[in-house]
Amino acid sequence: MSTQVILTKEVEALGAEGDVITVADGYARNYLIPRGLAIAATPANLRRVETLRKKREAEQAARRQQAEEMAKKLSGLSLTISAPAGADGKLFGAITTSDIAHALQQRGIEVDRKKIVIEPPLREIGIRDVTIKLHPEVQATVRVEVVASATADQPAGKSEKASK
Repeated sequence: MSTQVILTKEVEALGAEGDVITVADGYARNYLIPRGLAIAATPANLRRVETLRKKREAEQAARRQQAEEMAKKLSGLSLTISAPAGADGKLFGAITTSDIAHALQQRGIEVDRKKIVIEPPLREIGIRDVTIKLHPEVQATVRVEVVASATADQPAGKSEKASK
């Protein structure tokens, strides 16, 4: 026997939230429903899920619109980040997503650092394009210029006072 259920959360290998699926009676009764992963597919629950789906689609469209507006704001933007570097142009570390998010924040643009993608890592002086994933369907590209900071010219452990 099989039962139709509505998923309340995404279940790997079954479907996404709001999907109506057919599963074995025991699987629905003993696993999905008790764990809150699904509800029975009654006519009332189907109407409720359809209402929720329409609401979710409207929210998704609004989020996508916001992401597109942010992408327009970010496109063509160029950031300059200074970091200590050696004579060969390699950084003493790397430019992280937090560094880029902080540079954007200084320009008045709030972007979560988890949305910034740096592949491969920024470990050399130069100009690179960095992708920011604002939405699953919307991404922006920001040009990041990494320059050597003023203190990088001095050897480590020596300062002007020590040499006099």
